[in-house]
Amino acid sequence: MPGRREPEGAALSIARGAGPWLVPGLVGAAGAVLLSRRSRYRALVGAAAAATAAGLTWFFRDPPRHGEGRVLSGADGKVQSIDPWPDGRTRVAIFMSPLDVHVNRAPMAGKIISVEHVAGGHVPAFDKESDRNERVVWRFETEIGELECVQIAGTVARRIVPYLEEGDTVEQGERLGLIRFGSRFDVYLPPGISPAVVVGQKTRAGETRLVSG
Repeated sequence: MPGRREPEGAALSIARGAGPWLVPGLVGAAGAVLLSRRSRYRALVGAAAAATAAGLTWFFRDPPRHGEGRVLSGADGKVQSIDPWPDGRTRVAIFMSPLDVHVNRAPMAGKIISVEHVAGGHVPAFDKESDRNERVVWRFETEIGELECVQIAGTVARRIVPYLEEGDTVEQGERLGLIRFGSRFDVYLPPGISPAVVVGQKTRAGETRLVSG
């Protein structure tokens, strides 16, 4: 329902959109484990399949978040760069490694002005050329003006799964969507809004304050 935040759920909740990867992994692991008693080779295959399924389950985790602040991080990860933009805005780029949670959240409450999918490449998300990667551009109408966020796909992350649509209203910290595997999340702060984070700082979606207050 637009404008209504989803329940946070348990600590081991699984992200929406994980099914196409997670379900086959779990089914394959279950089958491999059942056959593992027949030979040592199959036991090794079963162990590898179980480890892969466990890794996928960990990757697609969606833990609850309960932060407060003027503008919160939209992603788990590490601040890769903080760049002044020609139009007066400041871009805060957060790199998400495969070990980070990949569910992105709204930095502020507001109304979604547009959601635009832009086709592009798939170079590593930490590479300068990743600005041309496949991405989803979100624009929000907020109390501090228009806020833009960009989900950027990486080398392995070739699928971005938005949860919301243009015209929806969102609460701060509400889930925006999922990026499958390593990727990047950029926030463009409006002119006059200075970031309170520094390059190299770890962030948590829906909890870390990007600006003071």
